[in-house]
Amino acid sequence: MSKTLVNAYAATRAKGPLEPFTYDLSEIGPEQVDIRVEFCGLCHSDLSMLDNDWGMTAYPFVPGHEVVGTIERTGEHVKGLSVGDRVGLGWFSGSCMHCAQCLSGSHHLCAGNEQTIVGRYGGFADIVRGHWAWATPIPKELDQAKVGPLFCGGITVFNPILKAGVLPTDRVGVIGIGGLGHMALQFLNKWGCEVTAFTSSPGKEEEARSMGAHRVVNSRDADALRAYVGYFDFILNTTNVSLDWPVYLELLGPKGVFHTVGAVLEPMGVPAFSLITGEKSVAGSPLGSPALTRTMLEFCARHTIAPVTEEFAMKDINEAFDHLRSGKARYRIVLKS
Repeated sequence: MSKTLVNAYAATRAKGPLEPFTYDLSEIGPEQVDIRVEFCGLCHSDLSMLDNDWGMTAYPFVPGHEVVGTIERTGEHVKGLSVGDRVGLGWFSGSCMHCAQCLSGSHHLCAGNEQTIVGRYGGFADIVRGHWAWATPIPKELDQAKVGPLFCGGITVFNPILKAGVLPTDRVGVIGIGGLGHMALQFLNKWGCEVTAFTSSPGKEEEARSMGAHRVVNSRDADALRAYVGYFDFILNTTNVSLDWPVYLELLGPKGVFHTVGAVLEPMGVPAFSLITGEKSVAGSPLGSPALTRTMLEFCARHTIAPVTEEFAMKDINEAFDHLRSGKARYRIVLKS
């Protein structure tokens, strides 16, 4: 049986430093591809997993799920991909391909999906493996040094736009102008919407406008929020902290949708009458399917959309984590192998 030696960076305990780590990949499966990592985004989910905030981290832990690289090896039944193709791999690296969700195109909802950094080793390595369906070809118009964060943060905020049926005529709001929110502003602006950014950091106003916001509202100013009661068709929450949920529901107009992609750990207190009286709804979603990921990349290529990134060398991975943990990242970090 042929094995492949992988050089990676791993932590051996929660909140611990990442150190050089090697492991063997077994023989490649018939529908798998091995990707030679060139760039890999550093996402806040990597930090949450490193710290075991979600209680599902196994150590040694190799983070990294915003992979950009070239295919180095393919299984015998791989379709549509060849050695040398540049692809991206995100949070999901496999799904069963035979359940109702997979067969209907919602592979990301497969109960048997494989998550790139859960129970296996991720992309802060020289090679990462995944199913061919989840290795998405990258349009040549996109900058390979910046595209990695689209495979997690990007698709996370792109999916709700289609899921909620957002129209170009809609008035939309984005809560939180960070790693997720700054991409949501770009998507929604190019979608044709009137876009409002809600932020607790007034210093981000100029940047938010440059990314597509038509107005910026201080989320800590109760009077400023009340000025928009009943105004929005769609509000996207990208923060992972508890908010005054009833206030934001009041900002929705009839049939409005409040959609969260921020992983808020506390229960959300949602008054029933806030939903009933205006036929409003509260929703959430994970990332998106392989097909939707391709659509997102094509949309980015067409409209010149890219994450705002800071680049670190892969060998400086602990410095990059410290930068992220301190809240200084503007707005996504990418590690170069």
